[in-house]
Amino acid sequence: MKSNVKNLPIIVAIAVVLGMVIGNVLNYEKGTVVFRGSASELKMKRLMDYIEYDYVDEVDVEELLDDAITVMLKKLDPHSVYIPKDKLQRITETMQGKFDGIGVQFLMHQDTVTITKVMPNGPSKKAGLQAGDRILISNNDTLFGRDYSSTKIMGFLKGSSRSKIKLTIYRRSLDSVLSIDLKRGKIAIASVAGYHMMSDHIGYIYIERFARTTYDEFKIALTELQARGMKTLVLDLRNNPGGFMGVANRIIDEFLEDDKLIVFTKSKNGSIQESFATEKGAFETGDLYVLINENSASASEIVAGALQDNDKGTIVGRRSFGKGLVQQEMDLGDGSAVRLTTSRYYTPTGRSIQKPYSHTDNEKYYHSFMERMQSGELVSKDSIKVVDSLKFTTPKGKVVYGGGGIIPDVFVGIDTKFSLTNRLFMELNNWVFIYVDNHRAPLKKWQLEDFVLNFDKKDKILASFIASLDEKTTLTSRVKEELKLYLRALVAQQLFDDLGYYTIIRVEDPMIKKVMELDAQN
Repeated sequence: MKSNVKNLPIIVAIAVVLGMVIGNVLNYEKGTVVFRGSASELKMKRLMDYIEYDYVDEVDVEELLDDAITVMLKKLDPHSVYIPKDKLQRITETMQGKFDGIGVQFLMHQDTVTITKVMPNGPSKKAGLQAGDRILISNNDTLFGRDYSSTKIMGFLKGSSRSKIKLTIYRRSLDSVLSIDLKRGKIAIASVAGYHMMSDHIGYIYIERFARTTYDEFKIALTELQARGMKTLVLDLRNNPGGFMGVANRIIDEFLEDDKLIVFTKSKNGSIQESFATEKGAFETGDLYVLINENSASASEIVAGALQDNDKGTIVGRRSFGKGLVQQEMDLGDGSAVRLTTSRYYTPTGRSIQKPYSHTDNEKYYHSFMERMQSGELVSKDSIKVVDSLKFTTPKGKVVYGGGGIIPDVFVGIDTKFSLTNRLFMELNNWVFIYVDNHRAPLKKWQLEDFVLNFDKKDKILASFIASLDEKTTLTSRVKEELKLYLRALVAQQLFDDLGYYTIIRVEDPMIKKVMELDAQN
């Protein structure tokens, strides 16, 4: 009989972890730190042997070890985490900005894998796959009629670059089953989700995260918008959880003059590392607005803090998350890794943006939204608690505060008037997919600018969706207006990717409206 790990005392689990870790080598940028103490190592090794050979039940040592490492790290800080080997590859791919695959996005529709997007210049595009194609078989694996998760489906489709895969697909437009051979390749994962001109002089760039490729993507967007006459940039960092600090620093460098301090870190032994702007900035004289909210964290806060402390641009939105701890990823030798906090971030004025945390309540730390809502700080700037002893002053005399997140220069409260329920939004999302799937040929004729101005001007498509709802569904005038907005945005997303979605949705965005108001005053 295999024993559940919870039946073992946690102290034993932790001891096992210590036995595995002691003697391990952790690779730091500055050199190598080796744990020493052969007596302790021998002690833990003996304990491991006792559990493996003498414990009354069979034990999954790997599972025991994973759980124990997780427990240990929870006692350190909320951002020191263990990444099991089955998750590490997916996380690494996201942060590296590329993965090996066939280059499609898909969803499960009526138990069939349906392609919703074919990546430009990817293997599937070159092989002739189209949005709307149903993938029936991958090599010899049947994918339709199975209750597979998206992760399981990706396991069939992904593989090493240049490896061959044979797909059997059904194409509705031809009412035919086709066999397509292709080779997998490197697929880019965009982190700059969209950029466009909002007016004749205001450009907009939305960064979802700071991955390895983000600076290059940002630079392309910045250059193109400048060529189109951009004098003012709206940099949207809302819901951006962070990523590589070095990448964020390169983006900050585009806005700050030579030798301006961007950020510095301080380790336990007092070692300080500083990052400064160079003379390479391409937007040092332009006007800048940075949008943040309660889910903007880590590198996003470094960007907002560096610009705010250097009196560059205007920070608009709500107080950011408050993550000012620096992690290093360290290989544990079996395909898993640990991200261990090794230092703290400080903005140029010297403030820490790390919010307080408990060593025993990570749940509260990560789910502070309701606490912020109840305190009123998401709807009123006056409700944000500040500590006078953590008051700092920028070179131009602006007062800023440390102690947890970046407080914006211009506050925009959360929109509490959103009326769509999750159920109604999901019904709309599913309906839009079917609508687009049934009208792909005529929809291909739309161009984005024309779509924004003219799609469903007479609300006929909206009326079709409303007619599909249960007759008991009550729709207020506000709900109908929101349905109209999100229907157009979701159709635009399928036709023009995230650029289409955000071009539509930002028209009614309170923060965007505030930026336009501020710009008109300048």
